[in-house]
Amino acid sequence: MLSKPISDRRIWEHPILTFKRGRKVKFYFNGIEVEAYEGESIAAALYALGINVFSRSIKLGRPRGAFCMIGKCSSCFMKVNGIPNVRTCIEPVKDGLRVEVQDGLAEIPSDRELFATEDEEIIDDVDVLIIGGGPAGLAAAITVAKYGLNTVLVNEHFKLGGQLVKQTHKFFGSKELFGGLRGFQVAEELSRKLVSFSNVKILLQTVAYGIFRYGWVGLANKNKLYRVKPRYIVIATGASERYLAFPGNDLPGVMGAGGAQTLMNEYGILPGEKALVVGSGNVGVIVSYQLLQAGVKVEAILEILPHIGGWFVHAAKVRRYGIPILTSHTLKAVWGHDRVEGATIVKVDEKFKPIPGSERDVECDSVLLAIGLTPDTRLFAQAGAIMKWVPELGGLVPIRTPYLETSIEKVYVAGDSSGIEEATTAIIEGEIAGLDIVVRELNNVEARERRDKLYEFLWNEYRQSPLLQRSRMGKLKVTVSYEEMIKLRKKFPSPISLSS
Repeated sequence: MLSKPISDRRIWEHPILTFKRGRKVKFYFNGIEVEAYEGESIAAALYALGINVFSRSIKLGRPRGAFCMIGKCSSCFMKVNGIPNVRTCIEPVKDGLRVEVQDGLAEIPSDRELFATEDEEIIDDVDVLIIGGGPAGLAAAITVAKYGLNTVLVNEHFKLGGQLVKQTHKFFGSKELFGGLRGFQVAEELSRKLVSFSNVKILLQTVAYGIFRYGWVGLANKNKLYRVKPRYIVIATGASERYLAFPGNDLPGVMGAGGAQTLMNEYGILPGEKALVVGSGNVGVIVSYQLLQAGVKVEAILEILPHIGGWFVHAAKVRRYGIPILTSHTLKAVWGHDRVEGATIVKVDEKFKPIPGSERDVECDSVLLAIGLTPDTRLFAQAGAIMKWVPELGGLVPIRTPYLETSIEKVYVAGDSSGIEEATTAIIEGEIAGLDIVVRELNNVEARERRDKLYEFLWNEYRQSPLLQRSRMGKLKVTVSYEEMIKLRKKFPSPISLSS
């Protein structure tokens, strides 16, 4: 049932961003007409109206709200035009939509016309299929398209750019690597380049649901199914935010730091009025500063380690604004009714055990988890790629050659799905993967020289930074020579072959 909105949570003034909202549209939420702006997702529009509960859990009927805001979790599942389990965080608002809170396990609609389609397109003249429209996928697609290869790019969101679209801090480094530009400007530049190529087909709001024998890839959106037969595949599916176990961690208002960035920086919507941030890595300290810019009071940043994890320049900035960074602290519990109303924090000892008597209550309406990311490598696992668990990279990732080809021949990995780093390395990896495909397919000398130059720069300069040593060590654990990869393929053959 629709409660009266607390207030309009939209941000109308910002020191950096200008939000280009489209025309007003009207849709129905639980039978009541509400307003939104064209270009917003359903979840973002509802959140802006003060609506926190999107669904109820299956067993206990507990409230569920926004968490990741990029389609990687199930927290925003709602019924849209009679279709259940719609990821409303990546579903755009449209006039006349009928959106309903989903209570418990969804029933399969009896009306097959709601979601059944017999429209299938076979695409068998594709040189390169790129799965993922973030920094790595865009860089790979631009690279192969520039050399004339027919390319299809698939993206689950209705926008290109991945996590770049919500990054407002400026990139470090050279102009060639977008130094001086903010993340959302880099996304705009890469997207603009990609759409200029006539040999690129872009499929938005489309999911790659499987890679099958003989090299066929299944794609699907609401209106059509696709069977694609590419010569090469680059999988750049990014990552998802990690969760943390504590009482009350499922309350609306407990959100991934990236989810809060999506609301604030992409849609111009406040995630709350008083925030508690968990994690002092770069994401934690950067999102804390961005919260200040948007007008949110940050009560504190908690860090379970005895030291700050992020770059000094970012940590110093938030400290200048009076935000306390509490090292050797963690969450004990979060409490509230249908939304976060406060949290209990506690100090920990050298073994990370809570110290009795050190508990303290903090009044807040949002708790943002900035505790790391996990690579999205489900497609690699489904296709039978050789995988390895590497803590430094965030979890399970595919083994790859120096130029990012996996144990499945002609299938490449790039970006956070290859192991968690940051946007600049994702762009470089995307281009390296694309250039290696061009070298193999066209034997192009220019592409070979550019590939080798980028590889040398990435490993012998960029990743030499002390701040990237952890990810560098992780990548070394999963990078093998071509000779070693041939042996691994013989020992652990994949059922998938793009050469068939």
